[in-house]
Amino acid sequence: MCDHHATTNLGRRTFFRLASFGAGMALLGPNPAGAGGSAKALMLSCMDYRLVDDLVALMDHDGLQDDYDHVVLAGASLGVVHEKFAGWQETFWQHLDLARQLHGIDQVIVVDHRDCGAYRLALGDAAVDTTEKETQMHALAISEFALRVKDRHPDLTVRGYLMALDGTAEEIALDGAA
Repeated sequence: MCDHHATTNLGRRTFFRLASFGAGMALLGPNPAGAGGSAKALMLSCMDYRLVDDLVALMDHDGLQDDYDHVVLAGASLGVVHEKFAGWQETFWQHLDLARQLHGIDQVIVVDHRDCGAYRLALGDAAVDTTEKETQMHALAISEFALRVKDRHPDLTVRGYLMALDGTAEEIALDGAA
């Protein structure tokens, strides 16, 4: 038997072993805390590379170190509520449902950030050309996001933040959505 054939058979055996394991797990049915353990929250953030470490620091500061799932969409809240990004909305909802099913999350945290290219692309430069307008647009999107989450999952707590490029974050008040 040549080496290639032995590798192929090993691959097939491994594949069938894994497939059998997966089928067995499926027969056990859904587990709210999932085989992967549990997580307290799901965080939605923007894709901006400038804030990756700051996002982790925010979650650590909130007592959620290694205790959250992370979904990334350009614009964060805007990626879920604006028609410009309609294709991403169902993806987010599927991730949220999966985080609940597998990890039993009880809160959603959305972190938007200042100087966001997705906001400029979707809303136009004039909508975010001052600090006040930028804050208002983010607050509106985060509030709409929170309402949509609560509409689908009334038992989840929702929190929203607006992060500056220096990593500081201000919590956005969510009237009636938290």
